[in-house]
Amino acid sequence: MAMREPILTFSRFLSANARWLGGGMLLTFFSSVGQTFFIASFAGDIRADFDLTHGGFGMIYMLATLASAATLVFIGRVADDMAVVKVAVGLILLLAASAIVMATARNVALLLISIYFLRLFGQGMMSHTAMVAMGKWFVKERGRAVSITTTGHQLGEGILPLLLVSLLAMTSWRNAWLLAAATLLLLALPLSYLWLRVPRTPSIEDRDNQESGRQWTRAEVLRDSPFWVVCTGVLAPAFIGTAVFFHQVHLGELKAWAPGVIAGSFAVMSITSVIVGLVTGQLIDRFSARLLLPFFLLPLSVGCIVLSLAVHPVSMSFFMFLLGCSYGVSNAVFGAIWPEVYGTRHLGAVRSVVSAAMVFASALGPGLTGWLIDVGIGFERQLLFMSAYCVVTMLMLFPVSRTLQRRQLPLQA
Repeated sequence: MAMREPILTFSRFLSANARWLGGGMLLTFFSSVGQTFFIASFAGDIRADFDLTHGGFGMIYMLATLASAATLVFIGRVADDMAVVKVAVGLILLLAASAIVMATARNVALLLISIYFLRLFGQGMMSHTAMVAMGKWFVKERGRAVSITTTGHQLGEGILPLLLVSLLAMTSWRNAWLLAAATLLLLALPLSYLWLRVPRTPSIEDRDNQESGRQWTRAEVLRDSPFWVVCTGVLAPAFIGTAVFFHQVHLGELKAWAPGVIAGSFAVMSITSVIVGLVTGQLIDRFSARLLLPFFLLPLSVGCIVLSLAVHPVSMSFFMFLLGCSYGVSNAVFGAIWPEVYGTRHLGAVRSVVSAAMVFASALGPGLTGWLIDVGIGFERQLLFMSAYCVVTMLMLFPVSRTLQRRQLPLQA
């Protein structure tokens, strides 16, 4: 009976909120079209078609992603002002158009523009909109809502890499992008409208919890020093995960692994991050995101050492397991901590800065690591420095976590 009651409670939560949770998962899943692991699956073909080096393509990717991060700061607040369904429909249409531009690009300028829009509307705004919606719609069960919604990311990372390997064996990379655009228009668009057209109305208790107490504006948050330390932690998974995904072809060549080794390991990361994320969501609802904050970087620091030093193919799956642990905890924590600490009234504006920081880190990863590869600093050596960054940042987060826990905020009432 002790185990049965939480399972029944979780099942009731899923049943009562299926359409909104499904809509959030849809946005995070189809944000994959703008995620690094998806775009990097075409890296070899793109470099060949446009005659680019690792560093050259990495620089284009970095510039496009940095521009998308800067744009996200300004447009992210639309999630505060517009209905979620309107934002979602608009983003899906724009993301499909971006995929078509990628499919038809014939010069470097159009390649850069297509990546800019893919990153802005896919990784940036679709993920941002889903998290803002969960933060505003849920309070007492926010951790569960966020952890369920973020499984869309993991499903995309677990399913799509192997699907793309099979697809590229049958058709050209340009046709694959056209198929992605068609899928967005024919599947994602109608489902998003169906599931999100009716907004969730929080309970009276939830609304009271949301609006009582201090509701930080973005300007106030930007003057809060703990915010910037937490953002330092946000950067690590985005930077490291993106760098590994972007250089997956190069990494496979370094290790002399068969093409399916890395593609198959994405499923390990996906399954791990889903399980860890769901458990973390339950823990957040019980203890708070602030308490769990410092711990998400430990598995990632160990994983970087493993991937740097090991050569056996199973080491890739072990790295993905550890990365999945960090992703599972961080996705749930960073989905819940901002409304928990700063309130929900200006959540879209506040979270747009965080989303931009994550996009910035994902931009810096491919560009910086690609340049270092070109100047002779190997990717395996770089992984050791990434591990050290994780350790230092984790030590910084412990005192910040205690500071945030001392703040008495209404969201935990």
